[in-house]
Amino acid sequence: MNSYLSDFRQILLNHIRHITTYNTTPILYVLICLIWFNITSCGSEENIPDVSHIKSEVKIQRFEQDLFAIDTANVEQGVAVLRQKYGTFFDEAFLKIIADLRNPDASAEQLIGGMIKNPNIRKLNDTCQLVFPAVAEMEEELAQAFQFYQHYFPKGRVPEVYGYISEYSLGAFTLGDSIVGFGWDFFLGEDYPMYDPNYFPAYVKKYMSRDYLIPKLIEALANEKVGEQRGQRMLDHMIHNGKILYIKDLLLPYKPDSVILEYSTAQTDWVNNNEFEMWKHFRKENLIYSTDYRKYQKLVGQSPIAAPGMPQEAPGRTANWMGWQIIKAYMKRNPNLTLEELCAIRDPQEILDGSRYKPRN
Repeated sequence: MNSYLSDFRQILLNHIRHITTYNTTPILYVLICLIWFNITSCGSEENIPDVSHIKSEVKIQRFEQDLFAIDTANVEQGVAVLRQKYGTFFDEAFLKIIADLRNPDASAEQLIGGMIKNPNIRKLNDTCQLVFPAVAEMEEELAQAFQFYQHYFPKGRVPEVYGYISEYSLGAFTLGDSIVGFGWDFFLGEDYPMYDPNYFPAYVKKYMSRDYLIPKLIEALANEKVGEQRGQRMLDHMIHNGKILYIKDLLLPYKPDSVILEYSTAQTDWVNNNEFEMWKHFRKENLIYSTDYRKYQKLVGQSPIAAPGMPQEAPGRTANWMGWQIIKAYMKRNPNLTLEELCAIRDPQEILDGSRYKPRN
């Protein structure tokens, strides 16, 4: 919604310039100015903080470029160079991402050699270089997200950022709060022909594109801040995932809700327009405190549709969206609570009770 609002402002600005240039009727000019003022005023109500004073510079380390530059005839030396340059990321993250479960004792040289000598993986890397030849815009987008991150988590450190290729093993991860990484091969577009539909069905591939790379990285960072989920009730999942969506939205305030949620616009509209009915359904079916994951799996996990008993047009993960609304209500009633303090609350019932959540009818 925010991005669309910015676009509309730009359109109005262009119209105003056009009117000024061609001396169109002053009444029309005044009307457009009034619309502009109204939209600008409405935007300020979203309370997006001013973070322009916070220094934030991001350098995406393109690990994959150094990886595939290794001389296949001298893998041992190449591994030594990677280890020296990338240190913790190489040893504690990447080698674990590409670990061979069939051969858990494989050395770094064996794992790296297997990758860079595999023609299919080399072709995958070539594709990633074509799709992502430059990263300047992404670095700017991440820098802004990290400004908000430092605003909301002043005690946190800005993590180092690494791009890699994992042959579809891991899309994004964090290593503590010091390293975040993402796999270029997870964001090649929903029409990329090499995504195996058995692992990446259509409803998942829809969000495997450039537009979702930064949000997915921020989601991993939010997950790190929220911590490990506790409890097996649907409420536990709702509040845990609701916290992640809440933080993700704050760090990416100019992204529309559909991107934050990984929903289509129609799906986003549906949950916004059916909040009361969803809550009614959850209560009627005794799902909120259910520990039977099979009953609510589609409400909190990846699914193209919602659980049985809900309308066909309902998307999956609707309980996560509901959890987000509960978190919003809780934070509205506790305006002085920091995100660090929110993340430290481990009792979902405390948040539900404290939110006094009332779904919109």
